[in-house]
Amino acid sequence: METLMCVVRHGETEWNRLSVLQGSLDIPLNDTGREQAKTLAQTLRHCRFDRVYASPLVRAFETADILATSLGLATPLARNDLRERHFGKVQGLPKSRLAELDPVLCEQIHLRNPAIELEDGEALNDFADRVLACLTDIASEHRGQRCLVVTHGWVMDVITREARNVPRDRALPLKRKNGEAVWLRVDAQGMTEVNSPEDQLVA
Repeated sequence: METLMCVVRHGETEWNRLSVLQGSLDIPLNDTGREQAKTLAQTLRHCRFDRVYASPLVRAFETADILATSLGLATPLARNDLRERHFGKVQGLPKSRLAELDPVLCEQIHLRNPAIELEDGEALNDFADRVLACLTDIASEHRGQRCLVVTHGWVMDVITREARNVPRDRALPLKRKNGEAVWLRVDAQGMTEVNSPEDQLVA
């Protein structure tokens, strides 16, 4: 039996607005990010979720908490493996500064190349493995139910590649926006991206 998941990128932060590399640093939402979460809650108001999960990083957890409160759901459960990829020594750098220090790396980050090597950062396979294992675990706990999961941009890249059967080391021609959602069917065989959900029934 499968689980239907709505996976959401957190709302905007000031570092998003200023193009600063956040990685696993803990940066809060700004007012725009909070409004994005409230707007998304209106879109999801008829979706009947059973549980809300979130990365423990405050920008994701606050987004999840706004959604849960607006939808009348229990406090989100934090899952550490939903946190953003660790970008090592370049975390906290404005992209404009990184472009001066290492223009090749900056360009690859701009292209969202998952195979980049990050000094003192998280390796691609370690990152992808823990993200996908976490979603599989959540799905196994909620067979036949609907879950709302709030996480981060590079995490959503991992999920999108898996759902579309794209190699994990290949860049995608898209970037999920702050407050954007993707819907998945997840079971023991894997995950598949599906259309937006009010008519999606779990088998």
